Amino acid sequence: MGVDAAAPRVAVSGLLRCGLPLIPLPARLIARLPTGSANRRMNLVALKMLLGDRAKYLGLVFGIGFATLLMSQQVSIFIGLMTRTASQIMDVREADIWVMHPRVKYVDELEAMPDVDLSRVRGVEGVDWAVPLYKGSAVIRSDEGLLQQVILMGLDDGSLVGRPPQILLGSLADLKRPNALMLDRAGHQFIWPGEPLRVGRIVEINDRRVEIVAIAKASPPFVTFPVVYTRYSEALRFTPPQRNKLSFVIVKAAAGVDPKRLAERIGERTGLQALTWEDFAWRSVRHYVERTGIPVNFGITVTLGFIVGAAVAAQTFYIFVLENLRQFGALKAIGVTDFQILRMVILQALVVGVLGFALGIGLCGVFFWLTRDVPALDGFILRWQVIAGTAVAVAVIMIVSSLASIRKVFVLDPAVVFRG
Repeated sequence: MGVDAAAPRVAVSGLLRCGLPLIPLPARLIARLPTGSANRRMNLVALKMLLGDRAKYLGLVFGIGFATLLMSQQVSIFIGLMTRTASQIMDVREADIWVMHPRVKYVDELEAMPDVDLSRVRGVEGVDWAVPLYKGSAVIRSDEGLLQQVILMGLDDGSLVGRPPQILLGSLADLKRPNALMLDRAGHQFIWPGEPLRVGRIVEINDRRVEIVAIAKASPPFVTFPVVYTRYSEALRFTPPQRNKLSFVIVKAAAGVDPKRLAERIGERTGLQALTWEDFAWRSVRHYVERTGIPVNFGITVTLGFIVGAAVAAQTFYIFVLENLRQFGALKAIGVTDFQILRMVILQALVVGVLGFALGIGLCGVFFWLTRDVPALDGFILRWQVIAGTAVAVAVIMIVSSLASIRKVFVLDPAVVFRG
């Protein structure tokens, strides 16, 4: 059934005369509205109905806000945690290709190769340069008697390819001195908590006294061990003797050579496993996704956040509609269509969804800003992809909540407004 231009004014004025409490809209304001602004008047009525019951309105906003905070914060931490599994690959920014033993499945699974494999890789056509990289574990002992397991990285003696992207204290050139180490900032804070960054400390590795000559900012690893860097030759001296010690060969493709094709060529010529750094990084991420319970645990938390948000919003919206059936009945009685009422409910859901989403995302951003200097949460940030994905989830919650509650209005008999 159609509605004439004055119908919304009559509807609102009629509701006011009925004395319904959830629409405290002054009659003089209705009188000032132009006759042609039907949609604007219906939107105003919808907002007044929403804001009239502040307890339910705030409950909806905070319910959506909590769900948004939980989903965005947990997804961000999960992404940050998975990124850490490949952090040492991404820190080697100069290399295009990683060459390793065929049995290696991810970056933390090591199978050493003989040193002759380095020369074999260098002899493949299309290789600009190839350098060795040692990765292993060691135990350092400080002068205070503290024992600490660390990740030991051995860099090419000449180029120091694989070094961290930022040196905070000391000089990279000092790393070429004998018995020299470079320590990452998070490791320094972990070993000497509360103390300022300082070079010149003496520690022991396998009964060898070495000096920390530089402090660097490295991407945090998946395991919370400090990361120390030294030259490849020094790393071989610091670690127990064994037949093979070459962990990886990192390769730069010559100008104009496709890294993927070069990786295939290296594999064919040498029998070793060669992957571009992107493929190797994703393989390491997939290993932890497929072989650990981390995705399941985070997935359960995110799902619970979605369910809680949907349940709170749907239930509160449903109760809100039930308590306003007489108002909706009065609107239908004077000719307001179901489509117009649907628009009113969608507007209410949109307002609640936007405010709740803004509140939750704002709190999530504040959380990561306040924890930006906490070593355990280093690298955990709120990404725009997480914001967009959470917005879609909130939109789904509000759509489901609106549809679950509006059905009651569609089947409502307008005569309910005239009953006692």
